[in-house]
Amino acid sequence: MIKIHTDRAPAAVGPYSQAVVSNGMVYTSGQIAINPATNTVEAQDIKGQTEQIMKNLGEVLRTAGSSFEKAVKTTCYLADMDDFAAFNEVYGKYFTSLPARSCVAVKTLPKNVLAEVEVIAESSL
Repeated sequence: MIKIHTDRAPAAVGPYSQAVVSNGMVYTSGQIAINPATNTVEAQDIKGQTEQIMKNLGEVLRTAGSSFEKAVKTTCYLADMDDFAAFNEVYGKYFTSLPARSCVAVKTLPKNVLAEVEVIAESSL
């Protein structure tokens, strides 16, 4: 098992890794809209937050020898299902390979962000 860390995505804020590679697969932890350069949530709308989430996921996937195109499954958490269409608009620009997906509404997310996304993908590590 290989634990993944990159300074180009938010550091883990607890006892977990940004991602783990095992048996040719990468399992990312959920990413939220924290800008790693400022350690803050800068965008206040769902589209801006989703863009930051995708930047963070892209860096974690790249460090883990993977990419959006190698995604097998995603799990998406939304604070408000009224954001579903706007979230999908941004999500669809990145996950063009159409991996399997679950998307659920949750009561609250860390730092009161609007969304969180985790990915399972193939890895070359």
